[in-house]
Amino acid sequence: MEKQKSLFLSKLEENQDKLYRLCSIYSDNNEDSKDLFQEVLVQIWKSMSSFKGSSSIDTWMFRIALNVCLRFKSKYTKNQNRFIRLDSITICNIGSEIEIENNNEKLIALRKCVKKLNDGDKAIVALYLEGLAYREISEILGLSENHVAVKIKRIKSKLFNCINETS
Repeated sequence: MEKQKSLFLSKLEENQDKLYRLCSIYSDNNEDSKDLFQEVLVQIWKSMSSFKGSSSIDTWMFRIALNVCLRFKSKYTKNQNRFIRLDSITICNIGSEIEIENNNEKLIALRKCVKKLNDGDKAIVALYLEGLAYREISEILGLSENHVAVKIKRIKSKLFNCINETS
C-alpha cells in the first residue's frame, strides 16, 4: 500500500499539469475542469492496484484520464438540456486581463478550435500537445501508430483552417 501511494504521488507530480490540461479540453469552464481533474485522480488512485505494467504508468494514467473525461462529456451532454448553468461573477483588473488576452490570442483561438473537434480528434490533439509520442498515443487510444500520424496531420489542417477563420 505504501509503495502504491509513493508511486501515485510521484507520477501525479510528474503528470498533474498534463492531466489537468486534458481535463480542461473536455470541460466548458474552470470549475468543471477542477471537478473533472479531481475525479480523474480518484479513479487513478482506485485503479492503482490493477496496474499490471503492460504499458508505462504514464500511458496507463492518460488512458484512465481520457476515459473519465469522455464519460464526463457524455453525462454533461445528456444533462445539458435539463439544467441552466449560472456562471459566477469574476472581478479582475481590466488592464491586466487585456494584456493577457493580447499575449495569448493565438492560444485562446487554438483552445476554441480544439473544443470544436469531435471527441476522438480532441483526444488525439490533447495527447499530441502534451508531447506524447505517436506510439504512446496509439497505446492509449488503441489505434495504430500510422493511423495516429494520419489523424494528427488532418487535425493540424483543421486547426490551421479554424484559427485562420477566427483571426
